Amino acid sequence: MISIIQTYGKAFLFSDGYTLTGVAMTLWLLVSACIIGFCLALPLAIARNSKSLSLRAPVWFYCFVFTGTPLYVQLLVIYTGIYSLDFVHHVTALNDFFRSGLDCTILAFGLNTGAYTTEIFAGAIRDTNHGEVDAARSLGYSTAKLYRRIVIPSALRRALPVYSNEVILMLHCTTLAFTATVPDILKIANDAYAATYNPFASFTVAAMLYACISFTLIFGFRRAEAHFLAFQKR
Repeated sequence: MISIIQTYGKAFLFSDGYTLTGVAMTLWLLVSACIIGFCLALPLAIARNSKSLSLRAPVWFYCFVFTGTPLYVQLLVIYTGIYSLDFVHHVTALNDFFRSGLDCTILAFGLNTGAYTTEIFAGAIRDTNHGEVDAARSLGYSTAKLYRRIVIPSALRRALPVYSNEVILMLHCTTLAFTATVPDILKIANDAYAATYNPFASFTVAAMLYACISFTLIFGFRRAEAHFLAFQKR
């Protein structure tokens, strides 16, 4: 058990000043994926509700592909499939990017959570109170101002409970980063198992770390919901 604790000590430190390990790497994957997904989802959710088929159809296809296929398969396609294409090796930027397991993992996670978040935000936008929209229209709000001042703030508040579930699920999905040789919590747990031959203790510690992160996120989201959704309480 002492050796396991010593091994897990690396989970909270920086290796060589540059490479994140363990918990820090898992949090980096989660935060990076959620930022990419959020930035993708916000404009795509608006396009998803557009009356124009040319805007709505590509977003539907993107969401259909990434919500209809397993994240593990998406990671394998991006990490191993794309790098096997000939043209990737002839473009230095693409070659450097897709050769990195960390970059491919963040890209796969970001695209995946972006698809789910797009559907979440699109549903929240559709459920916007028509009275609020009509009131804004009567005040002469343009479409851009209507979305900026009324629709998007209201939709983000109402989507918060569902979006919090997506963030927790993405935390659980970060365990797939081990496939791309990214040194996350699961990789550290596997190293501890290899060093101690004690799988129960090694992976129990990993489960406890994931549980601690999950409970912290849940607590933070519940506080945020209590603040931003206080208007829904009687």
